[in-house]
Amino acid sequence: MIRPLLLIASALLSITAPGAEPGSRDLEAPPHSYYQRTLRDRFTRIKDDVESGKIALDRHSEKAFVISLLRALGIPATSQMLVFSTTSLQLRLISPASPRALYFTEDLYIGYVPGGRIEVVSLDPELGAIFYIFDIPRGEQPVRVERSTRCMNCHAAEDTGQVPGLVVKSVVPGPTGGSLDSFRREQTGHAIPFDQRFGGWYVTGGSALAQPWANVIGRLFAGNISKQTIPPGTLFDFAHYPVATSDLLPQLLLEHQAGFVNRVVAATYRARTHLHTDQGVLSAEHAAELDEQARIVTRYLLFADEVPLPPGGVEGDAAFKTDFLRDRRSAANGISLKDFDLRTRLLQHRCSYMIYSAVWQGLPPAIKERIYRRLRAALDPARPEAEYAYLPTAEKQSIRAILRATLTDLPGDW
Repeated sequence: MIRPLLLIASALLSITAPGAEPGSRDLEAPPHSYYQRTLRDRFTRIKDDVESGKIALDRHSEKAFVISLLRALGIPATSQMLVFSTTSLQLRLISPASPRALYFTEDLYIGYVPGGRIEVVSLDPELGAIFYIFDIPRGEQPVRVERSTRCMNCHAAEDTGQVPGLVVKSVVPGPTGGSLDSFRREQTGHAIPFDQRFGGWYVTGGSALAQPWANVIGRLFAGNISKQTIPPGTLFDFAHYPVATSDLLPQLLLEHQAGFVNRVVAATYRARTHLHTDQGVLSAEHAAELDEQARIVTRYLLFADEVPLPPGGVEGDAAFKTDFLRDRRSAANGISLKDFDLRTRLLQHRCSYMIYSAVWQGLPPAIKERIYRRLRAALDPARPEAEYAYLPTAEKQSIRAILRATLTDLPGDW
């Protein structure tokens, strides 16, 4: 399904701490009951309205339908990213001449390939990724949304830490989109080196950061792969898509979000497993494991291992930046976790805006309280921790001010 929705590839940070990971069959049994729980993700809440026609969608063309669907879901069309590797359930339709388009917010991800079906990944607070797929209706046909189980083959496997999450792949596609080579495996997030990202993706905006693998197809001869550059729009027509961009900045944010989601969902499943096994009173071993999970998530929240941007930074599509900042939450002085830096790093205040997301809200108290304790200590300028020495005192103070102003569940000692 939305496989290159979330493309992966590198070997820096492990998604989860050491210890037994839940297997796919474990997800279906208590305490997780993945297919039995009442769903609370955003797409599920409006699915009936989409199917009944209560949410009116434009049926004049595929493109018009996609534009109206994105508008109804509150997903900016400017988040569009085009991927042409055949890393999706709809692989037979995808090629450099027919790339798959991806769109996203913090809790909802949409995939579309011309002539194909709509793919949905919607994040549930307790369960992580929920997968749907449906045909673009023809004429007066009703919309019939199907909950997809096949997506779990990739989206609840090694690449996500065995929990329902997001997959971002980076490969060297051949002329028809099939993979000749791949990079980072079982990894997501902002620590992935740039020279291991973007394989199989079109990137607009002219940044050298996307080299050497963006806008490239490979050819295999005598055991060696040669590269051929294919500028976006050469083999396909942008007119088939809502916008004429596949900007670098959405791809950087998508990678960050994927890493966050996979780590937080993994922590949720581990905490729920241990609390169930220990009947609500954690054993010393399981408490120690959740402490390590809290450390992993806290480091990721605070961008501890973020790969620096190269000299010159990133510009980013102006229209997308406007859309991204539209729902920013700010402190009294106007600063926000969504404020861009883009000179040396992604964000000005290095604490992830994904702390407002659905998967964060669904963290069990046993793990969220541990993260908040670590986060408070990491941001305490009076007792600086060596692990977070990269954060200047002023930045720590700004992050604390934003969190205090915008979060409602901070512990009282914050």
